[in-house]
Amino acid sequence: MDRLPEGKRSDTWLTYGEQKHHVHLSHAFTTLGETRLAHVSQERALELSAPTSTMTRTLLNIDAAACAHHDGDSEEACRPTVSALTALPDGYRAGLVRRRALDLYEAIPTEHHRERAVRELRNVLAA
Repeated sequence: MDRLPEGKRSDTWLTYGEQKHHVHLSHAFTTLGETRLAHVSQERALELSAPTSTMTRTLLNIDAAACAHHDGDSEEACRPTVSALTALPDGYRAGLVRRRALDLYEAIPTEHHRERAVRELRNVLAA
């Protein structure tokens, strides 16, 4: 990326910018359970994302939450996911964002489903 001229680094239909690269790496590493590498890509993607990139930032936050679950803290995974989902306008809670949050919920063992944070995530997903 650093060797490309400035005009060629933008995120357009014809380019694959660094921000998008780190968003995709975040999810890939999260899915693979490589949480340390996922966090590095999440941080970089957030640095490169505009504050108004609501969906991208939400997906990165859900990836970070999924990393917390993978690292053994399901409750810490649910709290930020609930916060991220409830902060979104209604129209943004569907599609990919909902799917990622639902994937997280479904990854939590059923014996934890009675815990408050997990119930709150289920309720937000059901709304």
